[in-house]
Amino acid sequence: RPFCHQRPPPATMVATRRSATVGSARGVGSPAASKPASKGVSRVATEFKLVFAVAGIFFAFSAFAVLQEDVYRSSYGGERFRATFLVLIVERGVNTLVGLIGTLVVRWGSNDRTRGESKSTATKMKVPFFEIATSGVSQMAAMAAANEALRFVSFPTQVLGKSCKSIPVMVGGIASGRAYPRSQYVQVLAVTAGVVVFNLGAPKKGPSADDDDVSSAYGLTLIVCSLFFDFITAALQDRVKTATVRRNPHLKNPKTNMFESMAWTNFGGVFVAFLLAVCTGQLADGVSFCNRHPGMQNAIAYYALASVLGQLFVYFTITEFDPLVLSTVTTTRKIFSTVYSAARSPGSAMSGMQIGGCACVFAAIAWETLEKYRKAQGMGLKKKRL
Repeated sequence: RPFCHQRPPPATMVATRRSATVGSARGVGSPAASKPASKGVSRVATEFKLVFAVAGIFFAFSAFAVLQEDVYRSSYGGERFRATFLVLIVERGVNTLVGLIGTLVVRWGSNDRTRGESKSTATKMKVPFFEIATSGVSQMAAMAAANEALRFVSFPTQVLGKSCKSIPVMVGGIASGRAYPRSQYVQVLAVTAGVVVFNLGAPKKGPSADDDDVSSAYGLTLIVCSLFFDFITAALQDRVKTATVRRNPHLKNPKTNMFESMAWTNFGGVFVAFLLAVCTGQLADGVSFCNRHPGMQNAIAYYALASVLGQLFVYFTITEFDPLVLSTVTTTRKIFSTVYSAARSPGSAMSGMQIGGCACVFAAIAWETLEKYRKAQGMGLKKKRL
């Protein structure tokens, strides 16, 4: 009976409850309704990042390749630039500066985030500076040999020669007892055969053909030296990963950030390049050449800028996407740079035999990239099943 005689609630209370109910219903329903939109936005953002990274690597390193050829193969007042180590001082120095600025910015941001945390909570990452700088020295040596080779061989020859990077890696793996699939042997043989065919198909150029042969042999020797230092760099980079884990047992999967790697890798290179430039006299000769030909100063500056942009895009791609994306873009860029180099220099036009050798090399590289993609897809399916 008390329940029956209970007064109904005022209209304002009913309206308030209804509005609260409707509002709560909207609140509950809004995330579900916004999920497809957020997924769509996330997908668009990812695709935009991919396009941004691919376009950045493609155009930055294509410009880098063209500018590299202009520095070492162009004639200025009847003479060519020979101070390879001076170029590396500028290029590695600019990369070091950008890496240091990025490191300071990242640390400043992380200090703001951990300012209110205790010392036990805010754990710091210990960076293996010496190991990173050492790998930078071998990386600089590989680049110095490749750049020097451009004075004696064409750009397509240098690119194809550097495509043989997998050969010393495989030789070292076999020596250490590692087994490789049969398809990988075929790929290496195809790359080697393509490079040999490309160089055998080079047209002879008049009475100076014997001198050209000697110069080409020296240039190819420099490319082999560059490959050797690439092999050493790969081994030293493995040491960097091991040293990072060893020095940070309190962290799970410790990794140096992109700017720290960029700064200390290039610092090791610029330090040794400066010593070599002083000892060989290239520092004084290169500065004198640039004073005589101001156009060379611009060429070196643009070359260093393209290198910085290329490295930033590479690190961005590695951070955001699978390394396979980087491998695919790099392969495509090499093909484009090779074709463009031959097209922009009529005197260096490739013969039919050279085109065949070039196609053989890039077909083998594309096959290797496809194999990596299939392997990555297979691993992804296994993870989904688990």
